[in-house]
Amino acid sequence: MSAAVNRIVVGADGAEPGRAAVRWSAARAAERGLGLLIVHALHVEQRAYGGGLAGPAPWFDVLAADGRRILDEAVEEAGSAAPGVRVDTLMPTESPVSILVEASNSATMVVVGGTGKGFFGEMTIGSTASAIIAHAHCPVVVLRGKKGTTNYPDSGPVVVGVDGSPLSDQALEAAFEEASRRNAPLVAVHAWSDVTYDDVYGMARLVTQWESIEEDERRLLAQRLAGLQEKYPDVAVERSLVRDRPRQVLLEWSAKAQLVVVGSRGRGGFTGLLLGSTSQALAHHAECPVMVVRTRQTR
Repeated sequence: MSAAVNRIVVGADGAEPGRAAVRWSAARAAERGLGLLIVHALHVEQRAYGGGLAGPAPWFDVLAADGRRILDEAVEEAGSAAPGVRVDTLMPTESPVSILVEASNSATMVVVGGTGKGFFGEMTIGSTASAIIAHAHCPVVVLRGKKGTTNYPDSGPVVVGVDGSPLSDQALEAAFEEASRRNAPLVAVHAWSDVTYDDVYGMARLVTQWESIEEDERRLLAQRLAGLQEKYPDVAVERSLVRDRPRQVLLEWSAKAQLVVVGSRGRGGFTGLLLGSTSQALAHHAECPVMVVRTRQTR
């Protein structure tokens, strides 16, 4: 890991989901010996007067004072969750997307809340978070939990989706690292029937082929796991080979997992898409935190 990649970045909005995200991020930073950057965007452009004018100075002063209060409270939340973690703050006046994407260049992960106001206004999960997931240069964690709670699970397995694509391989390694850090078992899910073969070819034609197809997919999963099981011998691995759509299987696992890890795009879909249907479905509907792994871009 580069020396520049030395912090976790999280957004704060003053609401309880945002405060919970700060606490979760601070705890992860403490586990890894990293710093924490808390960002609160003022969204001046959403509060501007007609014609794009920013308004008089007192208006901005009130907005900035409220932003500083939110950041001060977030720093206190971080300190209560992880005393001793170095905390920095940032209060941009523009949209948070470009700020967080830029910050992701020197981050181990960027954390966004599953719901919120202000900083992550319109999302459950909306355009702001989707853009961050699509363009960040590091993994993005969407803090989802069971409906009506901000208590994110700290027990259960780490679950990872495996499809054999390059991003899936990166997600698999990230999942092994997370499981090792958390002293948690790992469930590697390979949902190999992500198209409806019955509809395409007809059941009669395929009835004799399922065994052969399943064996090929079982071999793919074993190959992807082999080297990482040697690298992380402390991680107990359960293999789950399922003939089903990956998003449905992973959503079901999210009800009993402490973290689900996926690549931002898999082997299916259309070239050029920034987010796959599986990662989008999990970011919207999972019942535990979701880590979406992206390829780190270097400049």
